[in-house]
Amino acid sequence: MAAIKRTTPYVQYILFGLVLLVVTAPQIFARTSLVTLPHREAVAIRLAEQNATLVQEKRVLTLKKGVNQIDFSWQNVSIDPSSITLTPLSSPDQIRLLSVSYPPNEETLIWELYSSKSLEQPVIISYLLSGIDRLVTHEAMADQKEKHLDLKSFLVLRNFSGENFIQTQIHLDEGPNFNTSVSHLETKRILYFEKQNIPITKVYTWDAQKLPHDPEKAGKSIGIPTGYEIKNTLESGLGTQNLAQGKARVFQADGQKTTIFSGEDDLSYLPVGDKALLQTGDSRDILVTRRTMDTK
Repeated sequence: MAAIKRTTPYVQYILFGLVLLVVTAPQIFARTSLVTLPHREAVAIRLAEQNATLVQEKRVLTLKKGVNQIDFSWQNVSIDPSSITLTPLSSPDQIRLLSVSYPPNEETLIWELYSSKSLEQPVIISYLLSGIDRLVTHEAMADQKEKHLDLKSFLVLRNFSGENFIQTQIHLDEGPNFNTSVSHLETKRILYFEKQNIPITKVYTWDAQKLPHDPEKAGKSIGIPTGYEIKNTLESGLGTQNLAQGKARVFQADGQKTTIFSGEDDLSYLPVGDKALLQTGDSRDILVTRRTMDTK
């Protein structure tokens, strides 16, 4: 007859603990669900800063009741990890952000979200992305009599971020929003603002501290700076938005269905209600001479 070996109480406790762990372990890990990050439903780019661009992605997360882990990773792009945020668009009382972790030596982060029930949750993921820059240029076309001009504003968008943006909503700091696509390494010139028949005033500026008092004795032709004054008001056909700073090229119709290049100037930031001068060059049609007629 084989002897029956008794197990000590200490060994029994260990075996019981192992059995309990095996039984309860699936229940513990079942409370945490790994959520696969879905494709972007919409993307918006806000071009308020030159050094970094704010990107906002709309995605819909499928959350289960309990704790959900969401893995957000990026490759071959320069994202500021500290700028990444996740914002629920609905049911904020049913979702709670528990923690954010950054695995070492990886371009990724992991959110832990607690959901009080299973649901589809739209969210906005925002971050600062480097490698996208922009500049604004203007084209002004004056009529032959120099009484009115047509103004066009262009956004030059350059994408060196490593990311392709398809049908993305562009938000300018000045100007309307619009949708466009721009791929990595692509430069795009987009007409975003246009206005016709803006009244202008031709201005000649003689500065006694910069120009000679007696140009006839200067030994060379002296020109007087001239240009067009425009007002950003409703009366002039503008006045609905600020005009962004940018290089402006000025042309004039010559009456023969062709144009003359009048000059180039940097249009300063023009807020609503203010006015600006687009300088076109120097005019030699007027001669200004300063004379001292009497002294007392």
